[in-house]
Amino acid sequence: MSRAPNFRESPVTGRNNVTVYYDERVLNHAPDVNAAFLPGRLDKRVRAILSGLTVQWKYPEHPGRLQAIIDLLKREPVEGVRFATGQPATREQLARVHTTSYLDEVFSLRNKNAWLDVDTTAVSPGSVEAAEVAAGTVISAVEAVVSGSTSSAFALVRPPGHHAEPVRARGFCLFNNVAVAAAHAQAQLGCNRVLILDWDAHHGNGTQDIFWADPDVMFIDIHRAAPFYPGSGSLHEVGAGLGEGTTVNIPLPGGAGDPAYLRAMNDIVVPAAEYFQPDLILVSAGFDAHWYDLALNVTYDGFAAMTGIVQSLADRLCEGRLAFVLEGGYNTESLSRGVRAVLEVLAGGEVPRPRVCGMAEVEEAIAFHLSAFTDDASGD
Repeated sequence: MSRAPNFRESPVTGRNNVTVYYDERVLNHAPDVNAAFLPGRLDKRVRAILSGLTVQWKYPEHPGRLQAIIDLLKREPVEGVRFATGQPATREQLARVHTTSYLDEVFSLRNKNAWLDVDTTAVSPGSVEAAEVAAGTVISAVEAVVSGSTSSAFALVRPPGHHAEPVRARGFCLFNNVAVAAAHAQAQLGCNRVLILDWDAHHGNGTQDIFWADPDVMFIDIHRAAPFYPGSGSLHEVGAGLGEGTTVNIPLPGGAGDPAYLRAMNDIVVPAAEYFQPDLILVSAGFDAHWYDLALNVTYDGFAAMTGIVQSLADRLCEGRLAFVLEGGYNTESLSRGVRAVLEVLAGGEVPRPRVCGMAEVEEAIAFHLSAFTDDASGD
C-alpha cells in the first residue's frame, strides 16, 4: 500500500481546496534499453532503429519527470493544495475502453522487459502495476471531484495514457487513463456527458479512437499538426455516427504559442462546452507545448490562463467538477513549473494575462532610446 509523500501543506484561507493525487508506485515503470528484452521480430526492429541514431538513446518517459514535479511542490508548496494516493484500476474498469485480448497481452508482460510498439513504447518489470495504479489514481481523482470532497483535482500519473488505443499501446502509453476515468464516471458516478480537453503538444489519438462514435463524450484536442507525432488530428476528423461533431481537433503549426492557444480556448472550446453541457470536465494536461520541449511556444502564464478558462467553464456548467490528468512533457523544468502554474490557479490564485514574449522589453527599450532620435525643441 503506497502512502502520500510528506509535503508541507498550508492551511486554506480563502483558497479553493485542490487535491493532488500521486502514488509512488507509478515510479516503478522504468524501461531500460540496455536490459535484455523479450526476443522477437519487434525487438530486432526497434534495436535496428536505435542503432542508427548518432546519440545514446534513453527512454524519454522516465520516473524523473514526476520526481521533478514532487520536488518543486515540496520546495514551493501551493496554498490550498493537499495530497492523496490512488489505487490500481480493476480489470473491469480497464475493460470499458480496452479489449480483453489487449489486456491479456499487457498483463502477460508483468515482471518482464519488452517492446510494445515500434515507436519505442516499452515495459519494464514494474510497468504493468504502474499502469494499473496510474489509471486507478485518475479514477480516484474523478470520484473526489464528483462527490464534492475536493474543489478540483490533479492526477500526477505515469505512464501517460492519451496515445493508448483500445487494442494497442503507443507513444509511451499503456492504458488510456483519462478514457478509463471518463468511462467510469459514466458507468458508476452518474455523469452522462463528459468533456475531455487535451492540450498536450501531441494529438491524443487513443482518446479520439475510443470515443470516436460516442455522442456523450466530447473530445477537444489542441495540438501540433501532422506530420508531428502521431500524425492524426486533422481539422476534418470530427467523429462518426451518433458521435459526429463531438470530436473537435485544433491542429496548430510548430511555434504557435499563447495567443493561438487562448484564441482556440475562447472561440472554440468555450462555445463547444456551452453547447455540449457536460456533467464533468477532464483535462489531458501535457506540458510539452512549452518551448523548452521544442514543439510549441506556450508559456507558464499560458497554461495558467487556459486553466482559468476551464475552471470558469466547470463552475458554470457542471458544479465545478474538474480533474486534470498528467500526460506528456519531457523537460523536467518546464514540466514541473507548468504543473505548479496550473495548481496555483486551481487553488484560487490570480489568473495571469499572458503577454507577447519580448513586447514589454521592447516597450522599455523604446522609452529609453526614443529621445536620442528626436530633435530637442528647446534647442531651436
